[in-house]
Amino acid sequence: MTLDPRDLVAHKRAGKPLSEEQIDAFVSGYVAGEVTEAQAAALLSAIFVLGMESAELDHWTRAMLHSGTQLRWDLERPVVDKHSTGGVGDKASLVLAPALAACGVAVPMISGRGLGHTGGTLDKLESIPGLSTELGVNELKRIVKEVGCVIAAQTKDLVPADRGLYALRDATGLVEALPLIASSILSKKLAEGLDALVLDVKFGDGAFLPDVAQGEELARTMLAIAERFGLSARVLHTSMEQPLGHAVGHALEVDECWQVMRAEGPEDLRELVLSLGAELLDAVRFVRDLEQGRELVAASLADGRAAEVFVAMVEALGGDADPLSWPRARQVDLMTSPASGVLDLTSCRAIGRAVVALGGGRKGAGDRIDPRVGVRWMRRIGDVVRAGDLVAEIHHEGLGLEAARAELEGALAFDTGREPAPLVRARYG
Repeated sequence: MTLDPRDLVAHKRAGKPLSEEQIDAFVSGYVAGEVTEAQAAALLSAIFVLGMESAELDHWTRAMLHSGTQLRWDLERPVVDKHSTGGVGDKASLVLAPALAACGVAVPMISGRGLGHTGGTLDKLESIPGLSTELGVNELKRIVKEVGCVIAAQTKDLVPADRGLYALRDATGLVEALPLIASSILSKKLAEGLDALVLDVKFGDGAFLPDVAQGEELARTMLAIAERFGLSARVLHTSMEQPLGHAVGHALEVDECWQVMRAEGPEDLRELVLSLGAELLDAVRFVRDLEQGRELVAASLADGRAAEVFVAMVEALGGDADPLSWPRARQVDLMTSPASGVLDLTSCRAIGRAVVALGGGRKGAGDRIDPRVGVRWMRRIGDVVRAGDLVAEIHHEGLGLEAARAELEGALAFDTGREPAPLVRARYG
């Protein structure tokens, strides 16, 4: 690095956009270990407060992208992926990837781990005994070629600048900077060598970004970056005011996804998978319109092809694909409604916190999780219930039961008159 990092921090704090040369020097210096964590945190803090101009954000994304390996594909089918900003019970990736592969497109899905009230796709998948999502680039490409899809962790060689800077943002409370969120997501997805990308931006109390306006801004920012880099992208703005499906907790969610892949399971999860899948198939002109895309994805779930691909992917990752071998909690407590009326949920996030209290989530990046525990939230906003009706199942191992029950009971309300938000609020791109 030829530029002094302290000069870059002073430049940004003065409200001046960083030049391409400055950004390249910072990112390459950070990856090489020439920029200290304290210096990097100072620059990220300045970006958090002052934001980035569009050209500056493009330069930052490009520097992140070129900090490591970029995947190249020799396949006779389109390569697509999906990213979600995360939420409570957000498990759609586990169904979507094999369903799309069964339709005939390739899906190299690079996913992440959970922190706080949101669960991570990798943690859910790794609840399957023996399964590992830590792959090298060659192994990742081999599984995509042979199976059609893979859900894996970010490799050491894929956008290493993002791997370090994201961990630093998390440790310093700088995660919720929209330019840094957008560049983090897009740099990884651009490195995958995709033909199309669909982004599921959540809103509502259970989401990582609960505010609707923030979600809209992030959606438009990511679409603009994708367009300038030549990547076909779509965005769905979807509700997280209540859990997606019923299951919240790693093994419980995998089991619920297996149900959907066997033409069973909750309708909202199936509907989101159809909507996301149709967008991707349409974006790569694999179908004539969105309706045909929905029909193709639905057929892959109905006839068992998606389930077959899922089994092949699990086995390729070293996992035991027999659902009877998947972990289950030894104790299940039932929570019933304390009153009669029209049910409302004042805090979807509270259900996520309940799972964390049971040992099924992380408060810090190094925490271990228990994949067996979780909550099955059996009711939807607007359901008419009677006192004593079942509301939730608490799957536990004895740890944190009272705290979890308190979170769940505190989230209940009745007869508020609130209508549930539609699952898909808007689409962009």
